[in-house]
Amino acid sequence: MDLSGKAVLVTGAGSGLGAATARALVAEGANVMLADVDAQGLTAIASELGEPARCRRTDVTDADQVQDAVTEACRSFGAIHGAIHCAGVVHGERVIDRDGNVHDLSAFARTVTVNLTGTFNVVRLAARAMADNDPDAEGERGVIVCTASVAAFDGQIGQAAYAASKAGVAGMTLPLARDLAGRGIRVVSIAPGIFETPMMTGMPEKVRASLGEQTPFPPRLGRPAEFAALALHIARNVMLNGEVIRLDGAIRMGPR
Repeated sequence: MDLSGKAVLVTGAGSGLGAATARALVAEGANVMLADVDAQGLTAIASELGEPARCRRTDVTDADQVQDAVTEACRSFGAIHGAIHCAGVVHGERVIDRDGNVHDLSAFARTVTVNLTGTFNVVRLAARAMADNDPDAEGERGVIVCTASVAAFDGQIGQAAYAASKAGVAGMTLPLARDLAGRGIRVVSIAPGIFETPMMTGMPEKVRASLGEQTPFPPRLGRPAEFAALALHIARNVMLNGEVIRLDGAIRMGPR
């Protein structure tokens, strides 16, 4: 897909991977509909990007709010041609902690609801809007990029909820791509390793350095711009479909 002049919905756009992706899209000549629950961060990124950007505070688990973001994108830009879904939450908790307390069930449910149900909510509503697009020369009407995690495959101690939610994203990628193939809509997921996101930048420098050194090469945390570069390549390369791509510097997470 040629991104110039196209409109793309970016969730989690108020910071981190989503903000970097929005910047990269605008640099390619695309228009972006920015969505995030962080209204302050969202407004700041929209102001930075200027005219090609619109923003709407959006909880990805809320069907009406996601539909409103999709509708506004179509109204502002004439159509929606892509969705890059970066919104998500992390949660760490042992099934049974050292004091004998069991994992909070509501925390598990919330993690799965945001990361997995929220992803499907964005996919289904964005795909419905893309299905109305005129196909290009390849028959393509749209592209959707979801965000899984290496935790889907190498989940660590305390990551049962997070790993389950991201494994769900990885697991539904192929059936989603097959389901939407007849509409000319591709679906690909990226499984990032350890990246410089707001969650990571809040950690002490010593901890960040230690985590980065676990990556074989390059021995550092991933940069959001590197995630954005892969997301844009997926959008451009029509043969990429139904795949989960690890972006992790060859890291394989240990048990802890």
